[in-house]
Amino acid sequence: MSNKEVRIGVFPGSFNPFTIGHFSVVERSVGLFDKLYVAVGYNADKEINVSIEERLEAIRKSLSRFENVEVVAYSGLTVDFCRQLKSKYIVRGIRSVADFEYERNMADINRQISGIETILFFSLPEHGAVSSSIVRELERYGADVSHFLPSDKK
Repeated sequence: MSNKEVRIGVFPGSFNPFTIGHFSVVERSVGLFDKLYVAVGYNADKEINVSIEERLEAIRKSLSRFENVEVVAYSGLTVDFCRQLKSKYIVRGIRSVADFEYERNMADINRQISGIETILFFSLPEHGAVSSSIVRELERYGADVSHFLPSDKK
């Protein structure tokens, strides 16, 4: 039996909706971990137009080809959820300088209170402008947003 530590990562977010940018972060980070949890969080501060159950189902469908990815729901502090899963790593994606500043501060606080490290993935150039809030706004006005969402046929 090996004493090799199991590498567990947690990619948290509200994922409302789960975009091609989120998919890209999963695709690029999945090989770093034995298990990667895509953790759909309850966030009272975010506008939610799709139930958590619907988001979980859609994300599971789009990520079904990744054998070591599990899509789960959680509430509370992300670091507490990471501790429950015995994860030492939080995975985050960043698109802009503003995202970087926010994520750097969160990573520093999370590390200070828990010892959990954050791994940042810069968005691919073609995904830099794609955000869940922009996709929701486009949907609200009836625009076709399908090219901003992962294809289930990949």
